[in-house]
Amino acid sequence: MFPGGPVADPAGSHHERRIRSFRPRRSRVTPGQGDALRRLWSQWGLDIDGLQPLDLGQLFGDPQLPVVLEIGFGMGEATAQMAAADPETGILATDVHTPGQGNLLALAERNGLSNIRVANGDAIILLREMLRPDSLSGMRVYFPDPWPKKRHHKRRLIQPEFLALAATRLKPGALLHCATDWEPYAEQMLEVLTASPDFENTQPDGGYTPRPDFRPLTKFEGQGLDKGHVVHDLIFRRTSG
Repeated sequence: MFPGGPVADPAGSHHERRIRSFRPRRSRVTPGQGDALRRLWSQWGLDIDGLQPLDLGQLFGDPQLPVVLEIGFGMGEATAQMAAADPETGILATDVHTPGQGNLLALAERNGLSNIRVANGDAIILLREMLRPDSLSGMRVYFPDPWPKKRHHKRRLIQPEFLALAATRLKPGALLHCATDWEPYAEQMLEVLTASPDFENTQPDGGYTPRPDFRPLTKFEGQGLDKGHVVHDLIFRRTSG
């Protein structure tokens, strides 16, 4: 559909199938988003095929640039704002939503944000197969799918197995920042993060963190707050042990 752009299933059959923590969303790609995908993917995009390790220094053109992985970025507005506010940090933003990928590429070009790279595919394969140990300076998981039905809780991303994998890719002292407006999921996040031997809460009281200034308030989040939703932030630090 977009020659030279993201492919539908980049990992294909290279890796075992597992319970997915995300569901592909199908929606219309606007002409502007499609144009950005066609023109910019070869420069700022990558498909998560899991076939070879990723050199982040080469990807961003600066081996000294600290890189934060963002898992799930929606339409990319908050990602673009964070990239603009902190140009000395690279953001590797991964999602499976094609309109959002195109929108973030367009925002990056429009605002001259050379510190954004857009990854298409499964973040677990990216972490497990393509990122080297201690290669990330941070990780952000904002408003992941809450999978509210009890039988689907196993699909939630923030689980002990995920944290163990993430810890191997985060540098000691790196921050893992999660946010959700689904309170039962926030409670689970706090429980599993607190129990993880690889992370420690940055909050002295062991609870949730007030929304930091560097995480923008998105339109989606604002609508939820207007409806009475409660948003919880959790910021945990990768321990050195």
